[in-house]
Amino acid sequence: MEALRASREIVAPAEWRRIDFISDLHLANDTPRGFAAWRSYLLSTTADAVFLLGDLFEAWVGDDARFEGFEAHGAAVLTEAAARRKLFFMVGNRDFLVGAETLAACGVEGLPDPTVLSAFGERVLLTHGDAWCVGDVPYQRFRAQVRNPAWQVQVLARPLAERRLMARSLRSESERAAAEHHGEWFDVDAATALRAMAENDTPTLIHGHTHRPGTETLAPGHVRHVLSDWDLDHGGPPRAEVMRWEAGHWTRLALADAVASAL
Repeated sequence: MEALRASREIVAPAEWRRIDFISDLHLANDTPRGFAAWRSYLLSTTADAVFLLGDLFEAWVGDDARFEGFEAHGAAVLTEAAARRKLFFMVGNRDFLVGAETLAACGVEGLPDPTVLSAFGERVLLTHGDAWCVGDVPYQRFRAQVRNPAWQVQVLARPLAERRLMARSLRSESERAAAEHHGEWFDVDAATALRAMAENDTPTLIHGHTHRPGTETLAPGHVRHVLSDWDLDHGGPPRAEVMRWEAGHWTRLALADAVASAL
């Protein structure tokens, strides 16, 4: 089990009035609508800060990829948005190779998982969520492998083209495994989440990863907000939601409303 105590606490400046959270956009070459919507939102929101809590990108094959193709477009949007408001980025299970080099170049602040955020007189715990889906044993083995620094050094030493092929292969394998398990999914383990909330003195938890947005009470005085995934490109009902925190209340906003409220 990874450490549950956050290694970092962000204290919001007193002048912040609005904080947005998004995750699981899974942006890629084949998500042009999602990419355009993300760019429009990120450049037009009136939030003082936006927290990107993992899986912004469907894949990221190394910081040297940011100079060409889709990755270059993504880095350009982050750079433009970071010049307007504070951006924070936590890696997810798909884009875990986004590194300090890319974030520094874009003006985005990286976050360890988990992180505590203090704002409006409250403390909340932020995580992507995948590390706490402890029931998914095969994934946890895979996660331990790909988060190993030695494994990452070895992979990042390969040519960029080879890494791109590797990412496509991993994506295909993930889709095949999901089909074989007939949509079986694993939630964040409630006991693990509650232990983490207790260790960090945070009665509120925010995470993504599960693609099951909602708000629920895990135990008396302990609430979690699960962020929505985004999907505007693959034929189903469109999904794109922003979680907004202002003093005293939380609001789930459809993307159109989030952007409209900023105009």
